[in-house]
Amino acid sequence: MRLALFQPAIPQNVGACIRLSACFGVELHLIGPTGFALDDRAMKRAALDYGPLGHMTAHADWTAFQAARGPGRLVLFTTRGATALQDFAFHDADVLLFGSEPTGAPDFVHAAADARVVIPIQPGARSLNLAVSAGIAVWTATRAVSKPVPRD
Repeated sequence: MRLALFQPAIPQNVGACIRLSACFGVELHLIGPTGFALDDRAMKRAALDYGPLGHMTAHADWTAFQAARGPGRLVLFTTRGATALQDFAFHDADVLLFGSEPTGAPDFVHAAADARVVIPIQPGARSLNLAVSAGIAVWTATRAVSKPVPRD
């Protein structure tokens, strides 16, 4: 299972996703361009000391990401999703993809997706924070494919 962020704009969200990647043992892919330098202090502060435990790969752009992505379905999380999260059947090789915070995923990313999933929220609410959505998705997907998280 892999987590991918399309053109993330907020370093704190990426920092939180680095922690998420480290804690759940999933790869993190950043698809550029990002809205900040990858050495941004805010991102490092949000990631704390989890950076070395995470497995992050930065891709210059969508084309580079697609070329390097490998096997597995591209599962786009979007407010324009077709399948509710609780109704989607995850596979262990899925790539969980999230759009940019201010704009979401453009039409060409929607067109490339093998599946589109929406996290149901209250009517009238616009959307969840990127890192919160990624956490919900990673936990749900890893639980669904029975990838246990080791316990001490």
